[in-house]
Amino acid sequence: MKITVVGAGAVGATVADNIARRELCEELVLLDIKEGFAEGKAMDMMQTATLLGFDTKITGTTNDYSKTAGSRVVVITSGIPRKPGMTREELIGTNASIVKGVTENLLKHSPDAIVVVISNPMDTMTYLALKSSGLPKHHIIGMGGILDSARFKYYLSQALQCSPGDLQATVIGGHGDTTMIPLTRLATYQGVPVSNFLDAETLKKVAADTMVGGATLTKLIGTSAWYAPGAAGCALVESIVRDEKKVFPCCVYLEGEYGQRDICLGVPVVIGKNGWERIIEYQLNAEEQEAFNKSAEAVRNMNQVLQTIPV
Repeated sequence: MKITVVGAGAVGATVADNIARRELCEELVLLDIKEGFAEGKAMDMMQTATLLGFDTKITGTTNDYSKTAGSRVVVITSGIPRKPGMTREELIGTNASIVKGVTENLLKHSPDAIVVVISNPMDTMTYLALKSSGLPKHHIIGMGGILDSARFKYYLSQALQCSPGDLQATVIGGHGDTTMIPLTRLATYQGVPVSNFLDAETLKKVAADTMVGGATLTKLIGTSAWYAPGAAGCALVESIVRDEKKVFPCCVYLEGEYGQRDICLGVPVVIGKNGWERIIEYQLNAEEQEAFNKSAEAVRNMNQVLQTIPV
């Protein structure tokens, strides 16, 4: 099996490194537009193979999409990263043309690939990839909700002083500082609602911290985070290639689910060998549904920008 990661920057390289370490494929192709960059990253990773004990062959290439031919899964991380003070929405003009071009070039050589989108603004880039590719909706998946939910569990674990692995917690809606919805009401600690342990004010702070989790890291380190996004991307790829049927919150195309149509938005889905296989519909209360509708409206407004820029 072959997997391609487009974009050899911090996120793309971390996705690739995790995929190689977990031996999710026989061949991994890392592609970037910058001359020699992907080749150098691939060589560096390959020199860890004997130390880490993996046999995945990693190949780097500069903008040669023929090297990606026959990929089962492709992960798109390319685009400019977010800078301090920059919203994901501000990235749209530049990244839309990049993601559209990358998707078209990949599918020339791997027409049946499952596409994982990490590039920001992710909900709009996922929608663009779907509309421009002609692929079945189940083959286009935006990763953001997995990352947001991991951050949600981190902040909950800090408040509870417990292991994040003992928590079930989901973020739905858009992958943005004002559009994501941490479902505190449905979060549990070993099957028990976290509201049994944390008061309403603490839960409100956990949700607020989760929503600005990416911006917090961008402010601290001067650019977008990469370790958690890379791990989240790998977890999604692993559920596909190993047909794990895991339930992850992912950005997928909705056709009436959760009351929305013609939009890619984060909802819980089953991930397996066919991409996203079905949507799990939570019974949202009125407040949560209203928040989801507002999130959809914000993402839909962002999608409208695609009609005003040349891509």
